[in-house]
Amino acid sequence: MSHATLVEKIWAQHRIADLGGGSALLLIDRVFLHERTGGIALQGLAAAGRAVRRPQQVFCTMDHIVDTFPGRGDATRMPGGTAFITSTRAAALEAGVNLFDINDPNQGIVHVVSAEQGITLPGLTQVCPDSHTCTLGGLGALAWGIGSTEAEHALATTTLPILRPKQMRVNFLGRLGRGVTAKDMILKLIGLHGASGGVGYAVEFAGAAVTSLPVEARLTLCNMAVEFGAWTGIIAPDDATFEYVSGRPYAPDGVLWQRAVDHWRSLASDAGAAFDREIDIQAETIAPQITWGTSPQHSISIDEPVPDPQSQPDEKRRAAMSRALAYMAVEPGRPLVGIPIDAAFIGSCTNARLSDLRAAAAILKGQRVATGIKAICVPGSSRVKQAAELEGLHQVFIDAGFEWRESGCSMCFFAGGESFGQGERVITTTNRNFENRQGPGTRSHLASPATVAASALKGQITDVRRLGRQR
Repeated sequence: MSHATLVEKIWAQHRIADLGGGSALLLIDRVFLHERTGGIALQGLAAAGRAVRRPQQVFCTMDHIVDTFPGRGDATRMPGGTAFITSTRAAALEAGVNLFDINDPNQGIVHVVSAEQGITLPGLTQVCPDSHTCTLGGLGALAWGIGSTEAEHALATTTLPILRPKQMRVNFLGRLGRGVTAKDMILKLIGLHGASGGVGYAVEFAGAAVTSLPVEARLTLCNMAVEFGAWTGIIAPDDATFEYVSGRPYAPDGVLWQRAVDHWRSLASDAGAAFDREIDIQAETIAPQITWGTSPQHSISIDEPVPDPQSQPDEKRRAAMSRALAYMAVEPGRPLVGIPIDAAFIGSCTNARLSDLRAAAAILKGQRVATGIKAICVPGSSRVKQAAELEGLHQVFIDAGFEWRESGCSMCFFAGGESFGQGERVITTTNRNFENRQGPGTRSHLASPATVAASALKGQITDVRRLGRQR
């Protein structure tokens, strides 16, 4: 294929058959499951009398509804949640797939574990019944979220019929400013172009500001491609990627390693490759971002006034903005800086890797969170937790007044278990801020780990650039 995009190259390498109407049957290299939906897929497959075709290529972890308090077991705060855990465990063991159980040292959030274990590799196709599977595009993989029925199909056949997406490239040009992170980059994009700006597209992130990002930051950038409405997000692998992958448990080694790297170097969009749409964003124009409303597209620079619905000509948009403002109890025309918060949360598949915890700890070190603030840190995996503790980061969080938890999705979302309170204002490193996302009536502001840490110290929404303590 001449002048192909990165996505087109991986697509062509995995295409088994053209199905007509723009669809193709693709080979699926990896399937990852978790206890909230994975058990359903495995049980459905077994009930139909079908086996997992390649169990060595299937992985399962406990992350979505597990308790994150120390000393945890199968009990969970989600009503009926224990059954999800025990049934998934039984189904995974029966199917013979790779299982990272609750007390396994490799347990963690599915997208964090997949990268840190070397399960995801550049150029692979990977699916999971979770919308944020696009996270793994940060390693140069073609990864996307699916439903439980599609998961059964992939488990039984190692294939999936997929409608070919359109191609978009988002170029972040130049250099990021002080206090600005990958989380701010993706929130800026969504704020500018909306939560449906990427619908129907596979989005390749490119430009100097992207290639200068460390790999874990690239995972954050791709994680929220789905909040842009995209089918997936992806970044071309490079030497930083290969260094990150090298030596991980499921990565190739020896002669196979060199053969793999030789292939991975070909995984880049050709000069002259045609994209259906391109967006350019100057990195130096991006300030730390924060959401004011109930969608990731309600994102503004932290020192920018909240927009006024009356400035919008579209009646439906005005109504939606007014509802969001009422739910969040914020006023248009005023910046969010200085608004008191009730809680701070650092966690999720977006921002709970070791580099995220280091960034927050650099701000928290020697400080205490403001009086009355409920502050929680949930590492993205048990390996992240262990590495953080070896560095003493856990003590920084504890001394600052944060709860230090076991790994899991925790309060990224409310599933009938633990939540923040009615009307409580939370600044959070998670990826979604819909009404009731973190609890009934909870008001969630999305931000980077640095912004969350700074705000926890002050007890109010804070511009990290004004703290005088940079990561």
